[in-house]
Amino acid sequence: MLLSLDVKGKTIVLGVTGGIAAYWAAEIIGALRDREADVHVIMTKNATHFISPLTLQTISENKVLTNSFELSGEIEISHISYAKKADLILVAPATANFIGKIATGIADDVLSTTIMAVNAPVLICPAMNDMMWANKIVQENVEKLKKHGYYFVDPEYGVMACGGMGVGRLASMESILGKLMAL
Repeated sequence: MLLSLDVKGKTIVLGVTGGIAAYWAAEIIGALRDREADVHVIMTKNATHFISPLTLQTISENKVLTNSFELSGEIEISHISYAKKADLILVAPATANFIGKIATGIADDVLSTTIMAVNAPVLICPAMNDMMWANKIVQENVEKLKKHGYYFVDPEYGVMACGGMGVGRLASMESILGKLMAL
């Protein structure tokens, strides 16, 4: 049951990538904050087309990172400081593109560089069209990441943005939080 989940006092870095399921990030932040987690958000550039950084900053009560090269006047290097403070990184939603980047070691934005620098567990929650999820290359990338110690909550069956039915939609909040607490 969700109420028994204990993330109190934990620092969760939520990575949000550019898919239609990005709007669920607000719900995820709310659920984690309700359980007294300290949530810090990193968004890819494409994620900002689906939900605004201001929305997620307001809900998380922390600055949202969107660019590795922002000049903020701070001395700390954002991706390293987030990697050090994270008890866990949760990427929800994770696009096929982002999964492929991580699987091949591409670190060209603040989220991917943070993941490359972190020692904490990384939980990836894919969300994409069912045909993309079934693609052999995507599945190979997922398996490669699992071999390297990354955790996954697989997408679920249901109505997708294209109007069709299939396996590809973001997993339920219960599934995501349940797996997060098992780590």
